[in-house]
Amino acid sequence: MVVKGSYRALSREIGYANIDDTKPVRDCIERLWKVSIIVQHGKKRQGFHLLSQYASDEQDGKLYVALNPLIAQAVMGGRQHVRINMNEVRALQTDPARLIHQRLCGWIDPGKARRVELDTLCSYVWPDDASAEAMKKRRQTARRALAELVAVGWKVDEYAKGKWEIRRPPPTVTLPDAHGIFPQPPRYLSPA
Repeated sequence: MVVKGSYRALSREIGYANIDDTKPVRDCIERLWKVSIIVQHGKKRQGFHLLSQYASDEQDGKLYVALNPLIAQAVMGGRQHVRINMNEVRALQTDPARLIHQRLCGWIDPGKARRVELDTLCSYVWPDDASAEAMKKRRQTARRALAELVAVGWKVDEYAKGKWEIRRPPPTVTLPDAHGIFPQPPRYLSPA
């Protein structure tokens, strides 16, 4: 999978306030270039880089990033992957809500529902053990995070004390309008 574009377009997509300052985006991509992944299955190990190719032109602001083919296969449906709607992420106000959202996106397919206990949601944000008083505060924070999820279109229902059924919004498809212009939300980078 290849993404061709510009630093400005990528800055806009990920929600940077100053899309004219491309240095932070360039630095992030170059950090991604350095990421190596080691997969072990039984006694066999395999290593590869997250990105297979990266090129940019600072004068023109052009950008070319190629995802490792194994990663691309996961994104395109050949392997398991997670889709996270960045419009939802940007709309969430707190870190606990973002962490819970991320974990739920990995566990609940778009348009589907699953059941989970409040303490499990708390463990997504705070994996360490806590006193009874701290757990009470964590549960209150997790409940507020669920309210943030509702605000971005998720459905939550407390079917028993501390037990929740959570439904993820269905996938959204963006179609061009009559002039061939695509509406902005949601935007997913597509292969070239």
